[in-house]
Amino acid sequence: MNNWEGRQRQVLQEGTSALERTADSLRRSERTALETEAIGATVVAELGQQRESLIRASNRLNNIDENMSRTRSILNAMTRNILTNKLILILIILSEVGILGCLLYIKLKK
Repeated sequence: MNNWEGRQRQVLQEGTSALERTADSLRRSERTALETEAIGATVVAELGQQRESLIRASNRLNNIDENMSRTRSILNAMTRNILTNKLILILIILSEVGILGCLLYIKLKK
């Protein structure tokens, strides 16, 4: 019987040892899970900040695009005005040359 009790004690000690190892493993797993959760929360916060930065950058780019479109239309209008003014100046110069030619013709004919 002594041998049987010794064997039972040994089995009980092995079971207790296994339970302690399992408890240690669970504590390590819990600690790892908590650390992972903290890292995840930090990453989520950083991603939120980056998202806000990207949204602000996108809004600025949209504003720049709108301003560029307005600027392009203003420049096109200015180009049309410049061409119109040049055409008018050419017509005025041609008219003056024509008038001078007519006056010269009239003057020389007399």
